[in-house]
Amino acid sequence: MVEIEQTALPGIGLRHESTTRSGRRIGIVSHRTGSRDLVIYDRDDPDRAGGTVILDDEEADALAELLGAPLVVQRLNDLHREVEGLVSEKLPIADDSPYAGRPMDDARVRTRTGASIVAVVRGGQVYASPAPDFVPGRR
Repeated sequence: MVEIEQTALPGIGLRHESTTRSGRRIGIVSHRTGSRDLVIYDRDDPDRAGGTVILDDEEADALAELLGAPLVVQRLNDLHREVEGLVSEKLPIADDSPYAGRPMDDARVRTRTGASIVAVVRGGQVYASPAPDFVPGRR
């Protein structure tokens, strides 16, 4: 099993890091703005970035798809079996919804309900961890 460490970066966002089986340390910094940085750490100093690739939304989505974003659904199903009380729902957004075509942060889902949107599924494609500026129905 791959271990992923999550670190809050106050004022910035979240950092997720992992060490590959070959010993390379990699990470993703998810900024509050929705942008993401792919970080590859120095071989000799795992605390120093050896390289950073700044990804726009389209690039991050494409990379996630290449790396297996459809597995999000399977992992969520596995979590349901492991975590008592965890609930997930598929909520279709109708074309006449007041939130159709608007950025997700307009809905203020977490503020209003305490729920988190973990993925958007559209046309067989999974958009994992959509950023607040993600607009369902576009892309």
